[in-house]
Amino acid sequence: MGQGVSAGRNGALLVVGDVVTDVVARHRGPLATGTDTAAVIRTRPGGAGANVACWAAHSGCADVRLLGRVGADAVAWHERELVAGGVRPRLVVDPGAATGTVICLVDGGAAAERTFLTDSGASLRLTPADWSDALLDGVARLHLSGYLLFTESSRALAGTALAAARARGVPVSLDPASAGFLLELGVDRFLAFAQGLDLLLPSRDEACLLTGLPDPADAAAKLSRLVPLVVAKAGADGALVARSGSVLARVPALPAAPRDTTGAGDAFTGAFLAALIAGAVPEEAAARGCRAGAEAVRRVGGRPPHRGSGN
Repeated sequence: MGQGVSAGRNGALLVVGDVVTDVVARHRGPLATGTDTAAVIRTRPGGAGANVACWAAHSGCADVRLLGRVGADAVAWHERELVAGGVRPRLVVDPGAATGTVICLVDGGAAAERTFLTDSGASLRLTPADWSDALLDGVARLHLSGYLLFTESSRALAGTALAAARARGVPVSLDPASAGFLLELGVDRFLAFAQGLDLLLPSRDEACLLTGLPDPADAAAKLSRLVPLVVAKAGADGALVARSGSVLARVPALPAAPRDTTGAGDAFTGAFLAALIAGAVPEEAAARGCRAGAEAVRRVGGRPPHRGSGN
């Protein structure tokens, strides 16, 4: 991918973020400590950044690009999966680390809630040396996975990419990614980085954590005094769109019988960004995000079906 790559009709979406291998274990009832728990286990391509890119392509964005870092063990597979998903990958091969792996424990009950065991591996070893300003050629929006902020090297890369985008007038969005990792990073450090963003897409829990407020609407409104546009994802309760200290819209979720909620927030983000690039207003983009989220929870794993397939 370089300067000769043409952008889509409305410009490209560049995603910078994690590419990992998901091992999804769907079990019913509580885990039986110290013995066996029956489960259906599948290996799927994943990573919040890669998932967002694939959902954006699935949602109609004609030119989606991804910068990520993987190990030599799985680079060919991940590249094939991304290309099949309509994404143009630039994968840096890490000479010293394996591809990141996430074990997704999914409760087979009605909520299909998931718990992650995360080995970030190569995915968070991106560095500023992996960046080139030419990556922004033809780009309409830059999206950063929040996971980038959780290691020093990838946080430096995120800062480099943000500064380059701002210098070119390219709007930048970020999904905080993980309430657990946010606690380790520290809210103040995250908010200091967020001041350079145009769009923040937290989950309900992340919004409340970042503000210390118990009500998601109040939290979204407060965050929108720092970041111009905030869209808080609330799962089965839809999404909140906030700007300049006020909630502008409450967008309802679509009913869905969940099989696996892994990647539902990534699906929302990808569809939302694709809609913005196509010219939608934030409220309409959030509605499209909710539709993608409903589609995602009906599937196992965090990715949409490949283009032209029903799988």
